[in-house]
Amino acid sequence: MSIRAHSLHWRSFSTSFNCLNRIIKTSKDRRLHFDQVNSWKATENQEFVKSNEPRLPKKKVALLLGFNGSPFQGMQINPGTVTIESVLFDALCKTGAVSTSNAVDPKKVQLMRAARTDKGVHASCNLVSLKMICQDEKIVEKLNAVLPPQIRVWGYVETQRNFHAKNKCDSRIYEYLMPSYALEQLEPDKEWTTEPQSEHDIQIATEDSTITRFMKPTESAKLLAYRVDQERFSKFKQAMQMFKGTHNFHNYTIARSFKDQAANRFMIDINVDDPMIIGGMEWISVKLHGQSFMLHQIRKMISMAMLCTRTGTPLTLLPQTFESAKINIPKAPALGLLLDRPDAIEAFKKESIYSKIFEQEHQDKV
Repeated sequence: MSIRAHSLHWRSFSTSFNCLNRIIKTSKDRRLHFDQVNSWKATENQEFVKSNEPRLPKKKVALLLGFNGSPFQGMQINPGTVTIESVLFDALCKTGAVSTSNAVDPKKVQLMRAARTDKGVHASCNLVSLKMICQDEKIVEKLNAVLPPQIRVWGYVETQRNFHAKNKCDSRIYEYLMPSYALEQLEPDKEWTTEPQSEHDIQIATEDSTITRFMKPTESAKLLAYRVDQERFSKFKQAMQMFKGTHNFHNYTIARSFKDQAANRFMIDINVDDPMIIGGMEWISVKLHGQSFMLHQIRKMISMAMLCTRTGTPLTLLPQTFESAKINIPKAPALGLLLDRPDAIEAFKKESIYSKIFEQEHQDKV
């Protein structure tokens, strides 16, 4: 570029800057200019700003919903993944429960959940709080019409403006469904190999990480025919009862130390129902009522009681897991875990959650 041309460009820029400087005198003016020129309001989302959509009143509500978590990557909105909240937010936008101006950004709607769930975890009834346009009396029907069948909205109630679903929730009830064969004693004649003998062989975790071992899975017919004996079932129930009360669950989650006060949790009640036969397989239902739960806590509690029963380990080991020593406890499968609420939602739980758990267990022997 020549010196003359460069000089012309500079004078043009200086003139524009001086004019802009005369107009923008306050911080309010600068924010207004930024919104008009540089922000998302003036670019990719320009059509929302220019929309003549009337401003409808919003109310703070608690929205109740149930879901089968198998097809989703957990509950919480996570960019680039399909989650329960992302699908729900999309439905809220499509039905007019969220205004067009807020439809571009889920953060503006501030979805607050009573309980966070991981990938593959189900809920017969969870609660989400948000500000929502409630003028349409048929909004619940319309939401369910656009939502996939794995997610159902049960209804909503108006709340105080400062209501927060997670902070206001005083307790939560979870249910864990497991086939009774999970309590079967380990077979002493099982052979381990260093190479898989078939594509169905299971890789075994060992203390020596330099050696990889494989085991032939138990025959499906044997798992289906298994029925737990009373002694083994009683031991499992006794193990689960040892979790009741307040304990330090640092070994039952991740990234929590023994000294972390947040690792102390109160289990209000734990019930283990008698075995039931579903589709020819015996199942056990465990209901856990607690003030709050940490990540993986329930799956590790189930696993600990299950492994003590399977291996014949004395239950005196279990209280030691609440002490300072670090103990590695594996997670039971997420398949059988669901956030529960026993009421009229029972039909959805049986048709859309129980049936899928039973079906996947029969197919994959999780």
